[in-house]
Amino acid sequence: MHAAVIAATGLYTPAEWVTNAELVEAFNAFVEIHNTRHAAKIAAGEVEALAPSSVEFIEKASGIKSRYVMNRSGVVDPEVMHPLIPERSNDELSIMAEIGVAAAKDAIARWGKDASHIDAVVCAASNMQRAYPAMAIEIQEALGIDGFGFDMNVACSSATFGIKTAADYIATGSARAVLVVNPEITSGHLNFRDRDSHFIFGDVATAVIVERTDQAVGGWDILGTRLKTVFSNNIRNNFGFLNRTAPGSEGAADKLFVQEGRKVFREVVPMVSEMIVTHAADLGLDPTALKRLWLHQANINMNDLIGRRVLGREPTAEENVIILDEFANTSSAGSIIAFHRANEDFEPGETGLICSFGAGYSAGTVFVRRR
Repeated sequence: MHAAVIAATGLYTPAEWVTNAELVEAFNAFVEIHNTRHAAKIAAGEVEALAPSSVEFIEKASGIKSRYVMNRSGVVDPEVMHPLIPERSNDELSIMAEIGVAAAKDAIARWGKDASHIDAVVCAASNMQRAYPAMAIEIQEALGIDGFGFDMNVACSSATFGIKTAADYIATGSARAVLVVNPEITSGHLNFRDRDSHFIFGDVATAVIVERTDQAVGGWDILGTRLKTVFSNNIRNNFGFLNRTAPGSEGAADKLFVQEGRKVFREVVPMVSEMIVTHAADLGLDPTALKRLWLHQANINMNDLIGRRVLGREPTAEENVIILDEFANTSSAGSIIAFHRANEDFEPGETGLICSFGAGYSAGTVFVRRR
């Protein structure tokens, strides 16, 4: 059995972004258009009037201030309210593969080795733009990797599930190094016409290289990984290939992201907090002594409460990293962005936790120690 390390990480950030103020302006213009068009039906009680959004509401509810997007013009157009991403031919690199490759190249450059040392690619994300061929195989081809690849979807927990899978391949000798790529174009599944969620998501791509310890230089020892799933309908997206078999269902709201946010908060926070503390104990670690938490970036209130329960006190900004104010919720990529951007001050022997949680419910914990 071979131990594994996180040898390098990479990040791709889109060139375009939208602030809360811009998003609110577009949403409120849509609300005015809707309420004007349906004024008679609203007066008759046949259609519900839509309520406007505000910057204050968004920041209090989530802590989000802006988000990067693959396309800005469609998102801020009240007559469109979704990203405009032209379809590419089968001979072109697909958009998800393109941003995944960009993040992977960043990770490979930081790693300092050639891509030929990688034996497997896992594309782990909350959405795949097609059923097949697997995005991972397209990324593998673009990077010139001789090995195997496959896609994995566990919603917001996809990255930690991917790291766990990579570490298992390392342990069994199936691979020397595994590339885990998380291309997240979450603006594509967001309902920008829903006041309760129109601000949640942003686009990005991250990459993690997991390598055998005896071949790694530096990096982070993976002390332990753990996964958990519990079925819940409180976060859901029903878009899929069978939609076309149910005529009239294509435009239904549940073909995009929907959630029962308050239920998610009440149920996920204790589940994840207990999972972290229990996993730490099983590894002989004191959770209150962790130098840093790199948690899933969905909601600042969830992260604050999980941080308090794990550390046993109010965490500092250095201990509980928040990047969602800039990036918003980037699904599986969030905890990896936090880790990627806030780990250089660690000394050898210091420990931290990468943790994700989301739809499923699903959760993954990866305890790491600086080498």
